[in-house]
Amino acid sequence: MFMDLIRARRSIRRYEDRPVAEEKIDLLVEAALRSPSSRGFNPWSFVVVRDKVTLAALAKAKPHGASFLAGAPLAIVICADPTVSDVWVEDASIATLYLHLAATDLGLGSCWIQLRKREHAEGGSSRDYVAEKLALPEGLEVLAIMAIGYPLEEKKPRSAESLQREKVSWERYGRQP
Repeated sequence: MFMDLIRARRSIRRYEDRPVAEEKIDLLVEAALRSPSSRGFNPWSFVVVRDKVTLAALAKAKPHGASFLAGAPLAIVICADPTVSDVWVEDASIATLYLHLAATDLGLGSCWIQLRKREHAEGGSSRDYVAEKLALPEGLEVLAIMAIGYPLEEKKPRSAESLQREKVSWERYGRQP
């Protein structure tokens, strides 16, 4: 079942104009909270956003690759506290992937909007822009925003032939079977 899930997972950027069911939001949050964390430190925090005005504002967090968020009925902002764990980026990334896969499993579409180390179109960092919009505390970093909704587009799974198998080495780097 897991292989079917990862084969089906695609980045979806267009969504139906209907809210995500509350029970599905609860399951998405549970998936994020169940994600593994180095030494169990759980440095992440999540902000669930359903307000259309806030979603439209977050869609402007960076100049490219976020505008479609304005058409999503739901976003989950993935944050983390670097003072809690030196591997906060990895822990928050795993949580983001769990959200991505859980959305697919629930029949939802999703797309990861990467924000760490990105700049806002009007100057300053994407982190600071999002922090201001969501009233984040000082020091809490923003890794990504996950756009989520009922897919308005259908993408076929990537073919097995499209996998970059040449990037896999056996026993030693560069060695092919």
